[in-house]
Amino acid sequence: MSQLTLVEQVKCLIDMHAKGKLGGEKMPEDVIVPIVPKEERLNILTLGMALNYQRNSYTLWEAISKLYKDHSARWVFYPEQVLNCEMDELQSILVHYRVALQPNRHPEIWKRVAAGIFHSSSKGDVEGLLESTNYDILELKSVVQKQRKSEFPYLSGPKIFNYWVYVLESYHEIAWKSRELITIAPDTHILKASIKLGVCEEAVLKGSGVDRESVSQSWKVALEKSGIAPIDIHTPLWLWSRADFPSITY
Repeated sequence: MSQLTLVEQVKCLIDMHAKGKLGGEKMPEDVIVPIVPKEERLNILTLGMALNYQRNSYTLWEAISKLYKDHSARWVFYPEQVLNCEMDELQSILVHYRVALQPNRHPEIWKRVAAGIFHSSSKGDVEGLLESTNYDILELKSVVQKQRKSEFPYLSGPKIFNYWVYVLESYHEIAWKSRELITIAPDTHILKASIKLGVCEEAVLKGSGVDRESVSQSWKVALEKSGIAPIDIHTPLWLWSRADFPSITY
């Protein structure tokens, strides 16, 4: 490993990512960009992210993009319509397109999240949810992780919550208030990259909630006063790990 300081290495990785030097890999959610208009992405990114747990993200978002192209099935991305549909109808579509891999649990989560969005929104959709929380991370955390936590399985967990709000920012250009509260989302690739950079010990690969929280806090401390927000290094670290850690260069 280079003798550069941690912050210098991070800045190099950000630059390498910007120049396409981390394998040229696209992120899983990129697949929806050419087919989903910006104004429709909030619902799709939110409901899709609700099932982005312990599975191949690329396969999930490919499945979501195929579902979206089916105009007769696209209603599953509208919370009010999901709320009022029959479960077997929702189940049939999500399973057919392999958005749902668990035929009972995944459609049930989809419907619960749709209900959570609808009931906590001024408009019945994700845009209304964000407006009702004033685009403030602290207020959104309160709704999703406390007030209505039972209606947001997976999304209310710190790992997916932080990556979800980062994805909404990336693909819908949201300007969050309290943006500094978005911590890094420590999935397996982030854990491996963090170990490689010496931010944490290899023991965190156990991947418990405590381990992930420890990694998030370590990055928060490491980047303090650097001018870099922890969530901004998620994609460079993730791609660096997937590319099997190419040498860090200027």
